[in-house]
Amino acid sequence: MAGLRERASRVVGDLLETGEMIAFKHTIFALPFAVISLITAASPGWPSAQTWLWVGVAMVSARTSAMAFNRLADHSIDSSNPRTADRALPAGRLSRRFAWTVTAISAAVFIFAAANLNPLCLALAPPTLAVLLGYSYAKRMTAASHLWLGLALGIAPIGAWIAVTSRLAWPPVILAGAVSLWVAGFDIIYSLQDESFDRAHSLHSLPAKLGRRHALILARGFHVLAFVGFLLFAAAAGGGWIRYSAVIAAGVILAWQHRAVVADGLDAVGAAFFTANGTLAVCMSILFVIAKLTGL
Repeated sequence: MAGLRERASRVVGDLLETGEMIAFKHTIFALPFAVISLITAASPGWPSAQTWLWVGVAMVSARTSAMAFNRLADHSIDSSNPRTADRALPAGRLSRRFAWTVTAISAAVFIFAAANLNPLCLALAPPTLAVLLGYSYAKRMTAASHLWLGLALGIAPIGAWIAVTSRLAWPPVILAGAVSLWVAGFDIIYSLQDESFDRAHSLHSLPAKLGRRHALILARGFHVLAFVGFLLFAAAAGGGWIRYSAVIAAGVILAWQHRAVVADGLDAVGAAFFTANGTLAVCMSILFVIAKLTGL
């Protein structure tokens, strides 16, 4: 009995470590915008249960594969950085072999999910994986890595739209652009924590390249453009005071985020990165769902 409890405890511990490794909670950034795209593409009806299922599987598996691969690619960097040295791989709580297994299985599940949606989704699955996995090396090559991460998350509403309609259209492209700029902006803010480390280790980030002040100015510009993109998509989705209220709420949250970082410095980065941006994504998706339910 004691041995069974020990094995169960070890399994639970490994699951928790895996959740930390893939930062599962950060799915909250992309998934809500996939939901917004899904329900808009299906207008005036709703996506089928099968579409909901396979889009959900695709979203989770793609992100899991990308994050596990990112931890593998950044293993040595994370080991050298005091902020990340206690992550599961650098600390030895999970093995590289396990991380490779998670990466491969998740990628296969993603392709299987895409195949169950439609032929165009399946055709786009490999290049999508290339973008997602390729981001892990972007910081070694270019300070535009923040935009690469934005693209990786911005793909979500495009994929969701194609899952429903089997074709591409301008509304999801607009939403993808807005999401990409939003993500790039908050990734610049998040990377302020590693400005000195990135510069010392020849890693490319905008704070390391431009300095804190100019990087924040650029992040602010990205977020202004993201706000405009959200506004244009709300209009394309049918307008109405609820959808526009969602965009206004996003603008207020973005403004608070920048004010907090300017006022409190790096102490506010954690809240600005997760709380503010998670709230923005969830708030917008809830209001878009309400707008569709009510027709307002």
